[in-house]
Amino acid sequence: MSKIIEVKGLQKSYGHHQVLRRLDLSYEQGQVIGLLGPNGCGKTSLIKILTGLIHDYEGTVLIDGQAPGIYTKSVTAYLPERTYLPEWMKAKDAIDYFQDFFADFDKVKAMDMLMRFRLDPEQKIKTMSKGMQEKLQLLIVMSRAAKLYCLDEPLGGVDPATRSAILDVIMNNYADKSTVLISTHLINDVERIFNSVLMIGEGQVKLNASVEEIRESGRSIEDIFKEVFSFAW
Repeated sequence: MSKIIEVKGLQKSYGHHQVLRRLDLSYEQGQVIGLLGPNGCGKTSLIKILTGLIHDYEGTVLIDGQAPGIYTKSVTAYLPERTYLPEWMKAKDAIDYFQDFFADFDKVKAMDMLMRFRLDPEQKIKTMSKGMQEKLQLLIVMSRAAKLYCLDEPLGGVDPATRSAILDVIMNNYADKSTVLISTHLINDVERIFNSVLMIGEGQVKLNASVEEIRESGRSIEDIFKEVFSFAW
């Protein structure tokens, strides 16, 4: 199976502050990868580099065999940590916007998820709660038939009762043989869906292992997380 993510010697700095230090990563298609680490460890910077939003880095980054650009953006679906949809839009306007923008967008699937989330297609985004806006953005992203989904804290603004439903939406709607990269700090809620775990701290890879390897060690992902990042608290 071909590699969807290849990263070699990746470095990124903001002024004198280095957030990523010579990262080497490689993932084949068809995995759900948990990207874990404390705040400020470089998770969002890595995601923005993979999605082609940050260009001033050192090293090599390939998505589906190509450097981030027009092609990779066409096969990558990105859910940012912050709401980005214009406030004047209605929910149905946002769906139409993505349909016009991406050839792999499935409007029927988007409208179905809109109903399942009990969101009003006529409601303006500016009148939605933060949780409602995040649900709308998620369903739009998951309505694409992308090769790579990069989800930055998809559970951050929703209540615990909603998290399970959102995880089900993610797991039931990503395209066949696609890869899902999920950045989160809510390990207990999501570890059940991971195939692999990538832990980043102090700009470096602290752990890159399959969930099967972790379970064979007799420890949980959360146990290892607390051990690896004991320096952060």
